[in-house]
Amino acid sequence: MPTFALNFYSPVVADQLRTGRKTATIRLGDKSPKYKKGMIVTVLVGTRYGQREKIFDAVIDKVDVKRLGDLSPREIEHDNPEIRRADELARWLGQLYNRAVSEDDTVTVIRFSQIIGSMF
Repeated sequence: MPTFALNFYSPVVADQLRTGRKTATIRLGDKSPKYKKGMIVTVLVGTRYGQREKIFDAVIDKVDVKRLGDLSPREIEHDNPEIRRADELARWLGQLYNRAVSEDDTVTVIRFSQIIGSMF
């Protein structure tokens, strides 16, 4: 069975994932061809090209593609509990992706739920 991953690069995220405060990821661009509802993914934290820590396996509950400016405060909060507004999220994503991000950019909201216990 092919394995897919959701990678997070910030160590701050690991704690948010473990405590269930982060239940979504908002990615720049349309990621709907890559991530589908019902897919099983491994949630990882670590640096690009470096070691990664497996946090848990998860199922993708929902994949929505929309304008960053059309995100609800709740959708933003599921991604980052410290942020509520689209302009704050645009700044945060700009830092992550190292480029200018505006409320007109297309984003993909990927909601996921942790799978408790062993899958195999």
